[in-house]
Amino acid sequence: MDIRPLVSFGRTVHEQATAHRESEDASGREDVPWHALEREAALERLESSREGLDTDESVRRLDEHGPNELADEEGVSPFSLLVSQFTGPLILLLFFAAGLSLAVGLLPGRDPGYTDAALILLILLGNGLFGFVQDYRAEQALAALREMATPDATVRRGGSIRAVPATEVVPGDVVVLEAGDAVPADARIITAADCRADESTLTGESVPVDKAADPVEADAALADRGSVLHAGTTVVRGRAEAVVVATAMDTELGAIADQLGQARQRETPFEIEVDRLGRRIGVGIVALILLIAAVQLFLTATDPVVVLLVAVTLAVAAVPEGLPAVVTLTLALGSRTLMERNALVRNLAVVESLGAVDYIVTDKTGTLTENRMTVTRAWLPDDRTVELDGGSASAGTASGDGGASTAADSVSTADSASATTADPEPNSDPALAALLSCGARCNDTKELDDGAHRGDPTEVALVNAAADAGLDGSRDPDERLREVPFTSERKRMSVVVDAFDAPGDGPVALVKGAPEEIVARCDRVLVDGEIESLTDERRERVEATVAAFADDALRVLGFAYAPGADPDDDDETLESGLVFLGLQGMTDPAREGVAEAVADCLDAGVRVTMATGDTPRTARAIAREVGIDADSVVTGTEVAAMDDEELGRVVEETNVFARVAPEHKVRILRALQDAGYTVAMTGDGVNDAPALGNADVGIAMGDRGTQVAQGASDVVLRDDNFVTIRDAIAEGRGIFDNIRKFVNYLLSANAGEVFVVFLGTLLGAALFPAVFAAESALVITPVALLWLNLVTDGFPALALGADPKSDDVMRRPPRPRDEGVLDRRTVASILGIGVALTATGLGVFFYALSRSGDLVVAQTVLFTFLVTAELVRTQSVRLRYRLSPLSNPWLLGAVGLSLALHLVLLYTPVADLFGVVPLGLTEWGWVAGAFVPFLAANLCLVWLNDRLFAQ
Repeated sequence: MDIRPLVSFGRTVHEQATAHRESEDASGREDVPWHALEREAALERLESSREGLDTDESVRRLDEHGPNELADEEGVSPFSLLVSQFTGPLILLLFFAAGLSLAVGLLPGRDPGYTDAALILLILLGNGLFGFVQDYRAEQALAALREMATPDATVRRGGSIRAVPATEVVPGDVVVLEAGDAVPADARIITAADCRADESTLTGESVPVDKAADPVEADAALADRGSVLHAGTTVVRGRAEAVVVATAMDTELGAIADQLGQARQRETPFEIEVDRLGRRIGVGIVALILLIAAVQLFLTATDPVVVLLVAVTLAVAAVPEGLPAVVTLTLALGSRTLMERNALVRNLAVVESLGAVDYIVTDKTGTLTENRMTVTRAWLPDDRTVELDGGSASAGTASGDGGASTAADSVSTADSASATTADPEPNSDPALAALLSCGARCNDTKELDDGAHRGDPTEVALVNAAADAGLDGSRDPDERLREVPFTSERKRMSVVVDAFDAPGDGPVALVKGAPEEIVARCDRVLVDGEIESLTDERRERVEATVAAFADDALRVLGFAYAPGADPDDDDETLESGLVFLGLQGMTDPAREGVAEAVADCLDAGVRVTMATGDTPRTARAIAREVGIDADSVVTGTEVAAMDDEELGRVVEETNVFARVAPEHKVRILRALQDAGYTVAMTGDGVNDAPALGNADVGIAMGDRGTQVAQGASDVVLRDDNFVTIRDAIAEGRGIFDNIRKFVNYLLSANAGEVFVVFLGTLLGAALFPAVFAAESALVITPVALLWLNLVTDGFPALALGADPKSDDVMRRPPRPRDEGVLDRRTVASILGIGVALTATGLGVFFYALSRSGDLVVAQTVLFTFLVTAELVRTQSVRLRYRLSPLSNPWLLGAVGLSLALHLVLLYTPVADLFGVVPLGLTEWGWVAGAFVPFLAANLCLVWLNDRLFAQ
């Protein structure tokens, strides 16, 4: 949608809010907007500097301006949640039943049913309050998850760089932004390097716009303010440092916040199915009421008031009042469990969707591997291999699109070629010093206050390798004359500095990236301190060394420099005619437990495919190490050359895709979905967002993932670990099992109650006409059915939602994509149990009526039988999953509570309100006698279903 008209309206509001703030600048000019100010003037107006604010001043400004967060949108209030519990059409039908009980008193010779009406309303109130509590808790849980997902911002405070919560950013802060970062506030750019931002949330323009430090015209439109970064937008390329000029509601985003919906709202298949199930139940109830009313009126000449009461009783019996609350609670419990397992779920319904996944397309770095890079080997052009202790990147944090690592990976498991090894002595080995220094200086990592480095783990490893060798590679952006950032298309990064400790004059361009990209741009090589020609023989030796490093499972980067570089040259010229410095190899071991997790997924019928930017050798090596079949490896270039039909065949046969770009991931995803798979896809970069957004379950990395990727995803892995994906799928399957259990339990009970009321009324009129001629002659009263549905069914159904996973949850195939909660086996179980409950219930009812001659006693016997039978039924729905009766203490407690409440109802004055009487031993004997055929029918149905619907 083009929201530029809204932006214009927002600017009008915004100008009023910021008129005083922009009234004058430090130079005395009035009404100069931030984007038209010179950067130094902006800093002066804000009483800040390029070093940022000190801690005390930032605290003072936070108190003055308040937290950097938009005013809460007018969401669902607790009162609205409460009211919503009483507005559904089925609940309104029950209100109509209560009103009808009172309206009967208006007819001649009839008394109002005050007791029935009051009990119906009381139970509806209890059910509504219960549903409210569950919905409110779910809202609170989601709010807590959103709070945990609040991003950090990187700022300069007192000259040092640190990460702070985005809510603590204040005007005057200098924010440091890289590709993939969300802009936390409106900020005037101080420095920028090839910076582009996605401003579609504000301008409606989908194409990223260039950003620079140069001021623009004061009357420039919002979309043309290239010197300002706006809150709510995203840096998609390059980097920038900017001073914050507005926060919270003073930003452009704040001015039009009520017009923007930023969260992705996508209805899941499960949500669609639940809605469809509710509609089907509603239509079925209305059809049933009309049918029974017609039969009673025209075939039995029943009193119209009794017909209405029977119809309402049937409606009460058919409505599964507790179903929405139980679904919500079960999904909320599932999201909490997944959070404990380091998976943050952004939408409750996605918890269930995880259980339907039958294909995982996963990245390698950090997901299958530890993302703990260590430089262990260097190769110099004089054909020397140097073993290094290496710099660990364990302290690094993800940033941007992955730096140079993604495109430059290269690993395999073949035997290493022979090489001469030596201990690193950079002080006495200028060639090694130049190689390590190039890696440290052509690098975007930043040192935080605690000494840790912020940046891509590969770049952190390069910095640590140089530091361990006693080299101090300066990475101050202010010392750079020019830089060309890494992109997945270029597969390299360059910086221009004044001087470099290697032959040649300054300025010097330093370049690092994928070995094949670097070597292709080199025509010379540094050997023994001399620049020599890069011959074909030497090129072949470089290629052989890259392969040898890869055979030892090392990721490889190439390094080069160009003396006498002109910072004003275009990118291609700047990165041509390079002098090759050598290679650095680093290791990123497979994560502990990943191989077992992959095996579990395969056992569960979930195929695992790796799609990575690594070379085929890298991909094959790690795939084999973690148990992914790597006999066939397809590259991104090959994917791009295939048409959709050919790709559809290839994805069915290939488990490893190498050298893939984000657009290739999207094509792989769509090919799998077209083949009928439910696909979970992982991603971490800006360009992974389309794939994550289109996947059935998009999974972003929480540690190294960009904020863009996390915003497009359904699930965020806080530990970036594939094992967590396996655990999440297992939890999703367990949650779906539990949903199917309590849906089976609730609907089979309701089906039995409906059959009991329908057939009982017809059979009663035929077998006991004198008794059933009375206006109140029902086999069971509406309030008793409400008690059954709320208390007897409600508490155990909730407890079924907390059932543990069955032992075989990851040893059975995924359910088909089009299979819902109500599969054939569940429908057969619902109908079979409904019939069994009806036959045994009506049998004991009519037996009790014939023996006692008292309708109230017979109603109480039937009521008690239904209560106890449905409590026992909780175990029969679990037999399919081979769960021990003692494995869920919550269920045992719920059954005990429901039974205790029923006994209280029978043997206290409350019995008079429900129209029941205390039962003696004789009547309890009748109830127990009905259990024999009912239990036998349950066991027979489980046995029969196991054979008819065996998986």
